[in-house]
Amino acid sequence: MVLLTPLISGFIAAFIGIIPPGLINMTAAKVNMKEGKKNALWFVAGAILIIFFQVSLAVLFAQVIDNRPDVVTLLREVGFVIFSILTIYFLFIAKEPKAKKSKIKKSSKKSRFFLGMLLSGLNFFPIPYYVVVSITLASYHLFAFENNIIFTFVFGSVLGSFAALYSYIGFFGRIEKKTDYVMRNMNTIIGSITGLISVATLFNILSYYFG
Repeated sequence: MVLLTPLISGFIAAFIGIIPPGLINMTAAKVNMKEGKKNALWFVAGAILIIFFQVSLAVLFAQVIDNRPDVVTLLREVGFVIFSILTIYFLFIAKEPKAKKSKIKKSSKKSRFFLGMLLSGLNFFPIPYYVVVSITLASYHLFAFENNIIFTFVFGSVLGSFAALYSYIGFFGRIEKKTDYVMRNMNTIIGSITGLISVATLFNILSYYFG
């Protein structure tokens, strides 16, 4: 039961982080449509291998930061500023994104595996994302920086990443029109999410100083 919480937390965090349309999941879906499920799964395997190391590294960073309450507070304040700027940008400044049709040539399983590693390695979002997630979970006593719990959390994140990417492979054809709608409204969606995070972060900062 002690290990179930970090497993589920890692799974949910990874699924939420990957399920919005992005370069990795959309590429996985297109590889599946043009080259078949085997090549798509090799692509996913490469991406997940990098995600495993990214999550592990993020938790190690979080463990160091968690021992410094002053650093945690500073990160919250910096995060509030960054998310506020992102909210303003996506809601009022950014232009509507246009879906681009990318051509994917028939390639070997090996090349798709390394393509997955490359695209996942170029995505730096998971590291700060999992730092914040693990510190937040620890603050609510849902996570602890112990070896078995860390491994379980990372394993759950890998499972959640696979589930999210596999859902694109398995159901992209059925949800392609809805995905186009999401892409057209992506700025509003992202701006709303960052806005909520900004409000929650501000609440935590005020609670720290005045609570």
